[in-house]
Amino acid sequence: MVHPSRRSNIHKVEAAEAMAWAETLVRHGLLHAALPTPSGQWLVQHRSGGPVRVLSGPTALVDLAAKIQRLVRTEAVRAR
Repeated sequence: MVHPSRRSNIHKVEAAEAMAWAETLVRHGLLHAALPTPSGQWLVQHRSGGPVRVLSGPTALVDLAAKIQRLVRTEAVRAR
């Protein structure tokens, strides 16, 4: 079992990691927008004018980043 004080530290790390991934994905044009909400959810938009997805939290955003990373790598391998 995780000690309660460690649990809050883990949450902060997850939030910081999600923010770093969100900034990276937007900067590289892989997402149009990714914004955290006060409730801990994330709003994500793939293209300008496209639908906005609501992600359940930082873990869901990091999972999305991993999925995008796999797609980019797969496309790069196919382009060789």
